[in-house]
Order: sequence, then structure tokens, then C-alpha cells
Amino acid sequence: MTHSTGSVSARLPIHSDLDLVRVRQHVRQMTARLGFRLVEQTKLVTAASELARNTLVHGGGGRMECTEVTSGGVRGLRLVFSDEGPGIADLDQALSDGYTSGEGLGMGLGGSRRLVHEFSVDSRRGAGTTVTVTSWISGPPHPREAP
Repeated sequence: MTHSTGSVSARLPIHSDLDLVRVRQHVRQMTARLGFRLVEQTKLVTAASELARNTLVHGGGGRMECTEVTSGGVRGLRLVFSDEGPGIADLDQALSDGYTSGEGLGMGLGGSRRLVHEFSVDSRRGAGTTVTVTSWISGPPHPREAP
């Protein structure tokens, strides 16, 4: 799927609980500005909250980048959470349904993945983790059919 990417609207640090609040507020404002329905706003804000907390608690802090994206005429929001922490020891376990470290909202990476349209994780032991999520205003764009 080809995505046309706009400029990054925000690069927010994640080093404290106050930063977690700022991340949630920014994602809420962006989804409202772009025209996401309330349910979709809430899903992305919830996923962002969990991923930001993971960045802080498990990654030792990091950052979130927020970018407006388009594909096939459909607009969306891409969030990239990155840290330089220890990485995820067992990614398959961390993504499994019901797995939680006991911190945060208790839905873990698997729960965050279910709240967004696109989800990817790049994690390396000792080198940090990057989680990228994208939500689309009216659902994921359909691939264009060849002429």
C-alpha cells in the first residue's frame, strides 16, 4: 500500500507522566481536526496512551512522532513511538492476546494492535523499540485496482 506522507505535525518527548498527558491531548486534537468519528478518536487515543506508557516504563523514555498521511484519497494519522531501551525480550509473547506486564491499561501491545488499522513493531535487544500505528478516518484504504 502506498502512503503519501505529510510533514510530521509533532515530535513529542516521552520522559514523564506529564508527557503521557501531552501525547494523549495531541492525538485527541489531531484526530478531531482531521474529522475522525468519536469512536475512532477514542480508539487511537487509547492505543497512543498505552504505547506512550510502554515507551516510558519499558523503554526508559523516548518520543512520539505524529504525521498526517493519505492513501487512495483516504486520510489518516500515523504515530511512531520509539525508545532506545532494552528492547522486547519475547515479541511473540508481548503481542499475544491477554499478555500484559501489569503496567498501563492492561491491554498490552496486542490490545493496541486491535485498536488501529495498521501496526508494526521493530524491536532489538539492547537497541530499543519502535512501534508504528496508523488509523484511517473511514477505515483502511482499499488498494487501487490495476487499469
